[in-house]
Amino acid sequence: MDFFGREGVTVNPYLRLRDKELKTIHSASMELLSDPGIELSHEEAAGIFDKAGATVTKSERAKGTWVVKIPEKLVLQALETAPSQVTLGARNPEHKLILDGETPRVYFGSGSETNNILDTNLEEFTSTSDPDKKLKFPVHKRRRGMVADLCAAARLGEHLEHLDFFIRPVNIQDDDISEDSKDVNKFYACLNNMTKHVMAGLTDLNQLDNIIRMGEIITGGPEQLKENPVMSFITCVNKSPLQLEGDSTEKMLSIIKRDMPVVLSSSPQGGSSAPIDEVGMVAQINAEILAAVTLSQLAHPGAKVIYGSVPVRARMDNLHDMYGAPEFNQYNIDCVQMARYYKMPCYSTGGVADAKVPGIQATAEKVFSHLYVCMAGPHLLHYAFGLLEETQTFCFEQAVLDNQHIGMVKTLMQPPEVSQDNVSYSLDVVRKVMNTSHRLFARYARKRIHSGQLFLAYPFEGGEIQDETMANVKAETQRILAEPVDHLPDATSDQIFAEIPGILDRIR
Repeated sequence: MDFFGREGVTVNPYLRLRDKELKTIHSASMELLSDPGIELSHEEAAGIFDKAGATVTKSERAKGTWVVKIPEKLVLQALETAPSQVTLGARNPEHKLILDGETPRVYFGSGSETNNILDTNLEEFTSTSDPDKKLKFPVHKRRRGMVADLCAAARLGEHLEHLDFFIRPVNIQDDDISEDSKDVNKFYACLNNMTKHVMAGLTDLNQLDNIIRMGEIITGGPEQLKENPVMSFITCVNKSPLQLEGDSTEKMLSIIKRDMPVVLSSSPQGGSSAPIDEVGMVAQINAEILAAVTLSQLAHPGAKVIYGSVPVRARMDNLHDMYGAPEFNQYNIDCVQMARYYKMPCYSTGGVADAKVPGIQATAEKVFSHLYVCMAGPHLLHYAFGLLEETQTFCFEQAVLDNQHIGMVKTLMQPPEVSQDNVSYSLDVVRKVMNTSHRLFARYARKRIHSGQLFLAYPFEGGEIQDETMANVKAETQRILAEPVDHLPDATSDQIFAEIPGILDRIR
């Protein structure tokens, strides 16, 4: 490892787009930003664009909305000041993440804010063909997510080896949590159960100062938080097609004024709010993200922003998001390449299943994008743990399964160890084996096996009965959740509760 922090996995990136095609998409995005331009429902932002030289006119279609036509020179100036490297801190410095726009180092994280928890239990059934035969099968039940589930998800994520950063996967819907107390509870629930980096959106802008103060108490003060930002923010600034949404724009401007890292996220849906074809989709989402990047740098040059690409495809029968389609992966890989073209850190998407329960469909859909999008080299690959039913449901057992599959992907992406020493050793081994009567390499394989560098067996491997794998996963999930967690020190929690109102006592 060449720096102090989480290693992630550095890939030799798969390039779907050639240099000429990247330039073509960039040019197409620039054309969209000049014609038709973007619609904007934030007066201060409209003034910032106007002062910088963009063409700003009041919209004839909606009151309180402006049409902004952004010249390419403003975009290029913004890309000059947008940092190529952003560091995301953590309570445990060993979990720090370094996002370098020119280095395809991939970190996997959780994500979404699902309304449902899927509980999985094994129940016994009697075979209809053989009444003496009893079988156990998983039975699934949905319920709404609570703050206790978010605490448990953070505890689980703390011990999942391949989870590199944590985005709240549960929408906390407790009756005693209101819209104005939601943010302080979700950030505290995550930070108190997690020493890795925590990232989340902001429900209520009025809570931003409280969240930042929480970070200052945890790290030791304002300067310490800037040096070690244990949390960062996500703002869904764009409303597709080609709009900057007022409330999220206000949040983004407020966050960058406080010098905190923020993802500028756009999530157009191919076939409804964006073209379904690959080139049209990528040209549009790229234009949307660049509009947000430009605004951020005009407002606060050097703002720590991350290119946030979350393109999805629509199911044409019901217009739900469709994550299992191959086009989903094509969109995301292209966006990763566009971010690297601009030398910007990239937040991308993979590992979501359209399937409603763990199983063959979920595994196929998830591993397909875990692998394929990782190969492109995004810096933050979110949505990667536990999501089912698009992004509507979180399942603890599925997160444990995903952790194993991501570990296999990381192993697959490791570069080969081709050196003269390795070659000489291998040739020596071949010659020695050829001089034996059995001509087997088992003796020499043991050293590598004991090193832990080789994949030995699927850890949840079952027997002839299908439910055995799920039973093993259930047992592993329970084991992990029983593991101790490095909670915040009592004195730190005491100060947080004394200074920041609205946090529930029961989540300490």
